Amino acid sequence: MNINLTLFAQALVFALFIWITIRFIWPYVLDAIEQRQKTIADGLAAADKGARSLEEARGQIQVMVEEARGQARGILDQAQSRANGIVEEARATADQERERIIQSAKADVDQQVNKARDELRGQVAAIALAGAEKILAREIDPRTHQDMLTKLAAQI
Repeated sequence: MNINLTLFAQALVFALFIWITIRFIWPYVLDAIEQRQKTIADGLAAADKGARSLEEARGQIQVMVEEARGQARGILDQAQSRANGIVEEARATADQERERIIQSAKADVDQQVNKARDELRGQVAAIALAGAEKILAREIDPRTHQDMLTKLAAQI
């Protein structure tokens, strides 16, 4: 065996191997590599899209939280306003009730004062009559007696 022939045969077999590999095997390998690259690119694109969606969702959540806080503040303001209104209504009602009670008490006091005056007038009239009877018992002059009664009635 000659080394040149062996070397030439090996080079020819190697060239044939490369040609068969490039012709029949390499397209399948390239397709597999391209599919893998496409899958990786799609995965990266999906990851980027997911990251953008996550950021958008976070932004929307932040907006929704702010809206909810605003609504909560509005509800609290309405509740505070209503509470203040109820307190003011209660004060107004209490003031009206106080005035009614005061007026009622004044009317009751006036009525009792008038009743006491009437009783006092009756007692004074009784005392005056008793005094008049005593005076009449002493004096029999009807004219003097009548003048005294008239003056006494005018004073009462």
